[in-house]
Amino acid sequence: MSRSVPVVDGVVPGACPHDCPDSCAWRVTVQDGRAVKLSGNPDHPVTRGGLCAKVNHYLDRVYGPERLTQPLRRIGPKGEGRFEPIGWDEAIAEIAGRLGGIIERHGGEAILPFSYLGSLGMVQTQSLDRRFFARIGASRLERAVCGAAGWAGLLATIGTDTGMLPEDIVHSRFIIIWGANPIVTNLHHWPLVREAKARGATVVVIDPARTRTAAAADWHIQPIPGTDAALALGMMHVIVRDGLHDGEYVERHTLGFDALRERLAEYPPDRAAAITGIPAAEIERLARAYATTAPAAIRTLVGMEHRANGAGIYRAVACLPALIGAWKHLGGGLLHMTASLASSALDGAALTMPGLEHPGLRSFNMVQLGRALTDETLDPPVAALVVYGSNPAVTMPNQALVRRGLAREDLFTVVHEQVMTDTAKFADYVLPATTQLEHLDLISSWGQTCLALNLPAIAPVGEARSTTQLFRDLAAAMDMTEPWLHESDEALARAALASGHPYLEGITFERLREDGWAPLALPRPWLPFAEGGFPTPSGRTEFRSPALDAAGLDPLPGYVPAPTDAAWPLSLLTPKSEVHFLNSSYAGLSWHRKAAGEPRLDLHAEDAAPRGIVDGDMVRVLNDRGELRLRVRVEDRVRPGTAAMPFGWEADGEGPGPLANLLTADGLSDLGGGGDFSDTRVEVLPVRRM
Repeated sequence: MSRSVPVVDGVVPGACPHDCPDSCAWRVTVQDGRAVKLSGNPDHPVTRGGLCAKVNHYLDRVYGPERLTQPLRRIGPKGEGRFEPIGWDEAIAEIAGRLGGIIERHGGEAILPFSYLGSLGMVQTQSLDRRFFARIGASRLERAVCGAAGWAGLLATIGTDTGMLPEDIVHSRFIIIWGANPIVTNLHHWPLVREAKARGATVVVIDPARTRTAAAADWHIQPIPGTDAALALGMMHVIVRDGLHDGEYVERHTLGFDALRERLAEYPPDRAAAITGIPAAEIERLARAYATTAPAAIRTLVGMEHRANGAGIYRAVACLPALIGAWKHLGGGLLHMTASLASSALDGAALTMPGLEHPGLRSFNMVQLGRALTDETLDPPVAALVVYGSNPAVTMPNQALVRRGLAREDLFTVVHEQVMTDTAKFADYVLPATTQLEHLDLISSWGQTCLALNLPAIAPVGEARSTTQLFRDLAAAMDMTEPWLHESDEALARAALASGHPYLEGITFERLREDGWAPLALPRPWLPFAEGGFPTPSGRTEFRSPALDAAGLDPLPGYVPAPTDAAWPLSLLTPKSEVHFLNSSYAGLSWHRKAAGEPRLDLHAEDAAPRGIVDGDMVRVLNDRGELRLRVRVEDRVRPGTAAMPFGWEADGEGPGPLANLLTADGLSDLGGGGDFSDTRVEVLPVRRM
């Protein structure tokens, strides 16, 4: 197996691979060829020497008994998890033969790749794999399950997903954390919020659930789930009505204010209160505090977007900073992601080579994988599924439909994985994958402004191979001799760094190899929109979007009610499992499952009492997609009309059966292609005592 950097004893720099905004830099201590210690890099401005509870135990994942160390071939029914060992050469030859046969019979579009951000690195997740599937003409996967709808809403309003820099929140004096739980999902940013608070900032959390972050805030506002756009419109109504908007900034740097003002007339505080469940007086208080305290920041992540009106929610929220001129101040504006900074600086196209892909290829949205695998009218059918860096049997919505598709005996499935996930149990071949300690990767971030180079610290455990090596092997076995299918990991990383973009000034492969990380060379102070210059077609914040109007969509921010159904009266929230899982990563590892404890359904007493449910009962949670059972926690963590359960648990092992995604919907958001699974409705009933 090719290796870009020799493995030697000592301390090796690297970075966490997880799909998390923190993108921590770490150090691996190696003795006698074995990793004996993993710690956060103390010099990194975000990591500051600390890792989260999940990653602190990463060496258990590397060396634990659950680790896959050799290729496996299925010998039992799909989903049962019975396999026999097989050699790599034999496995690759058989897989290549099966894929070649499918291409010969049905064409390349009968093959569907399925991957997401099981690793955040550019080399392992978006390089040779994309080239390989383009080369064989495979169907295109629309990787839109997370981030896409919010991005689309922001793009239609301010033209980018990047506004404020995360570190500048220390200058803020009024901070709204809207639909996010950073103590759990953005842990290393929380100290900066605390620093701002120590300097006098007020921290407000807007969230239907009483999360850890909400409990730590100065003020928690609990809207009815899915009504955030109405809250933003109600706030804007008060701000404009009371003359608290920044008239000069609005005049010079926004588009469509008069049309917006007409729309805001539809959302006086009383109506916004009726929609959101927040008292009108509290909406008025929030609007005035936000508009009169500078610098004022709004912090969002991806929590609000998974709805049929997901993009519309972000569009409404993104109008607020321009309305009050918050962009003029260091520490003011909207803080969402930093992804566009790295993506504009790095040469991602040099890795993916998008020109290889035929523009007419059919496309499948990953949110609707179950539909793709079970649609008998498709021509050609999805005859092969190649899964890497993902666990769709757990992480995709409408889980029962996904699993029914995975159980097809005529679906040839290959899974490249580190542990035996629920998805891997449906595979015809399971191939052992390297962990982050065993391969090279280039890590950008969607939540901070540093790049990192992850160096292989140890030799692969057992027979594990990296994702890039897997596709080199498949290309060779299928007689593909094009040099661009066989590039080394180091060459790929160097290509991404060779863009010549000013943000990469002084950042070389050699520097990253030595130090492990480097900050993007951004101009400071970072005030990108203090004088307008938004990357929209008009160069302004577009309260009214001509592009949306031309597409036949509502050009103004608005509120669209989530669907309701009398048979399923409760809104279901499926937040990330706190602390010990990241999506389904670690969910199959015994230590993490034990530390996470028994999953609970949160229910308000006003909903529990009429159903005869008391704290600690086993309950049935059901809708027309399925039913599951778990223990209930009756507290005020959620507002009336809402139930919440953790996302990410796997079906098998020591824990209970399928959770969360057994019930979730697989429709799409209004823009961007994201899912609407947060619009899911359920009923909760007691399990009758005998």
